[in-house]
Amino acid sequence: MIQSGFAALADRLSAVTRTRPSDLDSGQIRIELLSGLTVALALVPEAVAFAFVAGVHPLVGLYAAFMVGLITAIFGGRPGMISGATGALAVVMVSLVAEHGVEYLFATVILMGVLQIVVGALRWGKFIRLVPHPVMLGFVNGLAIVIFMAQLGQFQVPGTAEASGHGMSGGEWLSGLPLAIMLGLVGLTMVIIWGLPKLTTVIPAPLAGIGITAILVILVGIETPRVGDLASIEGGLPSFHIPAVPFTWETLEIILPYAVVLGLIGLIESLLTLNLVGEITQQRGGASKECVAQGMANTATGLFGGMGGCAMIGQSMINVRSGGRMRLSGIAAALFLLSFILFAAPLIEQIPLAALVGVMFMVVIGTFAWHSFRILPKIPRTDALVVVLVTVVTVWQDLAVAVVVGVIVSALAYAWNNARRMHANIVDQPTGRVYKLEGPLFFGSADGFRDLFTPQDDPENVVIDFARSRVVDGSALQAIEDVAAKYEAAGKHLQLRHLSHDCHQLLRKAEQLIVDADDDPEYGIAVDYSVRTGAMGGGH
Repeated sequence: MIQSGFAALADRLSAVTRTRPSDLDSGQIRIELLSGLTVALALVPEAVAFAFVAGVHPLVGLYAAFMVGLITAIFGGRPGMISGATGALAVVMVSLVAEHGVEYLFATVILMGVLQIVVGALRWGKFIRLVPHPVMLGFVNGLAIVIFMAQLGQFQVPGTAEASGHGMSGGEWLSGLPLAIMLGLVGLTMVIIWGLPKLTTVIPAPLAGIGITAILVILVGIETPRVGDLASIEGGLPSFHIPAVPFTWETLEIILPYAVVLGLIGLIESLLTLNLVGEITQQRGGASKECVAQGMANTATGLFGGMGGCAMIGQSMINVRSGGRMRLSGIAAALFLLSFILFAAPLIEQIPLAALVGVMFMVVIGTFAWHSFRILPKIPRTDALVVVLVTVVTVWQDLAVAVVVGVIVSALAYAWNNARRMHANIVDQPTGRVYKLEGPLFFGSADGFRDLFTPQDDPENVVIDFARSRVVDGSALQAIEDVAAKYEAAGKHLQLRHLSHDCHQLLRKAEQLIVDADDDPEYGIAVDYSVRTGAMGGGH
């Protein structure tokens, strides 16, 4: 079974790398491979650090980076996007590992993957469209700050951060000459990345920055923290391993809450990264496909001793800005990372951390939406509040909470603004009074709609014209029937015009109230409305 799975994966790998010559010439292949190499080098310290955060062995993080990265690169919804072990998931895993051990983590990651596959199969990934642009701006800015703060842990004396149990914080900070050397090498890397594209694009600038800085450090013998100071990355191939946990209801009760939270965080971060990469590469769609790919990757990772993962905005930005636009770059990054673990660990461990920090600092500069400072005074106050709020909550809590908060605030603001749009132009005619409504009628404007009418003061015949309005939900239908009941109690004759045919079916007294016309609007119902019981649940 395992061999057939690897065979299917190999077939898929062969298929996605076969492209028409016009689409994938030798120059693009070189760019894709070099971009993948750059990403792989940047993945190493991140995977090791996040493993420390979660309280697991560094190889658990590296295996996750390899397997999640490979499977999502092959099957994912956005070529060029990079996935791997992430800090957003690692911080959730801490208490699970501390209380129950790493085997429960593997079981949780498998269940997390299954849930993500279900989400993708149900095509729920499309709901990422509901995330407003101000939330995206806050997400980008918050993630840039988080990436920056994550790099600060590399300015600690090697070994002290890990000993503290926090992975990237709590250790003894560099000072004096070691700090000056570290800052100088970070600055050198950043200058190379900034200046090299002005001279040549033969090699990705981040890769050149890492290579030149590493050669300088190794040849001159500069004493500065290196990748090997974090941990040894040498290891073998990941092996198939069924988590050693009891297959009982009690185990499910332990892992299910973690799996749900991890799955949601992973999908939110992945889908937002998918949109961000799509804006850069001019690609659309693929949300549900990405959900399935993330689920497949995490399920497989849990079965091969990895800590799971999701999309990585930092490494994705490195890839696309280095020219990686196809699946080949993500596949290459995963395979390069595996080769580091198997064959090149002693060499990779000599790379100075300063070079990788410099790359990530340039990612921060390129990721942060600097124009948001310029537009904040010009956009609506609510949108500006959402941008700042999502940024702060992303840094303070986590991405999932920030996005949920941002969407809720945006939705409430939208509902409030639309509720205030409901008004009526009153026209008195010889045959009676006509209320010409304007604005959407929904739960937010239902009370305002009721207040528009004065049945006791109106003439015998009243018409409510919905030509410039739209009935949205069950609350709107209930409000219409409430107003109709008031006119009936007052002994007045009420007519409703220009309602959709769905309203004709859903309103209890449609035959007595609604006037049919050839220009009645056509739009669908959001939810069923029970005519028999009189329950409200429809809308247009």
